[in-house]
Amino acid sequence: MSQLVECVPNFSEGNNQEVIDAISQAITQTPGCVLLDVDAGPSTNRTVYTFVGPPESVVQGALSAARTAWRLIDMSRHKGEHPRMGALDVCPFIPVRDVSMDQCVLCAQAFGQRLAEELQVPVYLYGEAARTAGRRALPAIRAGEYEGLPEKLKQAEWAPDFGPSSFIPSWGATATGARKFLIAFNINLLSTKEQAHRIALNLREQGRGKGQPGRLKKVQGIGWYLDEKNLAQVSTNLLDFEVTALHTVYEETCREAQELSLPVVGSQLVGLVPLKALLDAAAFYCHKENLFVLEEEQRLRLVIHRLGLDSLTPFNPKERIIEYLVPEGPRGPSLLDRSLRAFVREVGARSAAPGGGSVAAAAAAMGAALGSMAAQMTFGRRRFEHLDPAMRRLIPAFHAASARLAALVDEDARAFAGCLEAMKLPRNTPEERSRHAAALQEGLRQAVAVPLALAETVSSLWPVLQELALCGNLACLSDLQVAAKALEMGVFGAYFNVLINLKDVTDDMFKDQVHQRVSSLLQEAKTQAASVLASLEARRE
Repeated sequence: MSQLVECVPNFSEGNNQEVIDAISQAITQTPGCVLLDVDAGPSTNRTVYTFVGPPESVVQGALSAARTAWRLIDMSRHKGEHPRMGALDVCPFIPVRDVSMDQCVLCAQAFGQRLAEELQVPVYLYGEAARTAGRRALPAIRAGEYEGLPEKLKQAEWAPDFGPSSFIPSWGATATGARKFLIAFNINLLSTKEQAHRIALNLREQGRGKGQPGRLKKVQGIGWYLDEKNLAQVSTNLLDFEVTALHTVYEETCREAQELSLPVVGSQLVGLVPLKALLDAAAFYCHKENLFVLEEEQRLRLVIHRLGLDSLTPFNPKERIIEYLVPEGPRGPSLLDRSLRAFVREVGARSAAPGGGSVAAAAAAMGAALGSMAAQMTFGRRRFEHLDPAMRRLIPAFHAASARLAALVDEDARAFAGCLEAMKLPRNTPEERSRHAAALQEGLRQAVAVPLALAETVSSLWPVLQELALCGNLACLSDLQVAAKALEMGVFGAYFNVLINLKDVTDDMFKDQVHQRVSSLLQEAKTQAASVLASLEARRE
């Protein structure tokens, strides 16, 4: 899978569309860079760009954008609600796929050094790239903003990491660094700027300063007013949404606003957001309100409504969730995206993959899906109303297992391809033979791991299917019978695929452990499938 870094430069221009478009073009014309989002704010007079690419490409894309800004933005004339200190105010690099934080630090260092050398401007390193503890937090570097730079740059402790300690009126200064995914989340209030800022001070981790911390960890905040929308916002940055979640910020803001008798009228996400952040919020509201919402699409709809994410502009998940936008890389087309006819035809073609492993995974996924169908045909019906609590437990298990098993259809084909690639490695020298042997053993282990995961996933479903067989809607009798045999068949396929790949593994201890485990899972599948069928037959009688 290809390496992917996200870059989110913030430029101090949010009104001049020609400038905004020129910077966009500089990014899109950089080979390897994919521009995902452009979010311009007139009142903040700031535009946030989000693009991804391999490490070297995003550094070059950021430099191209900066060169354009150097020509078109004059900071001496800039006014806006958002704190800022430069034309390119901040340029963070974020790991997305197969990239470490250390590699993003290297991106920031390379970008900062080249920017300073080319444009002769002061550049600071922040976040994970900071060289001193005092520069880790962006607000500390940006304190005093653009207007305070002339005096700040004279102080030895604020000498830039790259570039001259001199004030460049047209540019100001730039901060670049590496960090986790930051979520820019603003909550709308019908209030004054001062009231919004009061709430922000109560919530943000920094609070009101030394000795007066706020309530929410890893949250930055400020209050401002959007003239074009005629409302105020508590504007926050979530530095780690797994420490403080989106819904926590929203709910705490609502609580503060209620104490001040201020109405909250929705919220706004600036730029892109990770899928997990929204699904975590969905889980919170489902639990809080005792809701049963299964499908990802419907859970996202719930969150958009509860948080009011479309209160200012339409919120389209396909355009705002990073996982939906990031290119998958050179994996090739997914078998799951093909029609059933095309999949069957490919299985029957004169090629070794997709083969028995993918077919076994597809069969098991169908079995889990049938279980989900039968449970949903029981849920929500007056006749079976007393079973609703049980169905709420059972349906998610079938749903999750079906998705996991379906993913194994592709994973099995890729594992086989990995073994073939290892076999093709040269073996002309002792070093090449050693690399060949190691790669082949790793490929075989992966080819064993996929069908073993299939069998383990099915194993977790037997208690669920057994419970459903004892109480589910008997109109789905035959569907549950097919489900039991499809899951059993999937484990049979997994068993044979484990054995065929295990025979060439050289680690005898590993072979013995895996053989014992998969044999146990097969025996369990035989016993449990028969038990489910017996339970169903007894109910029919």
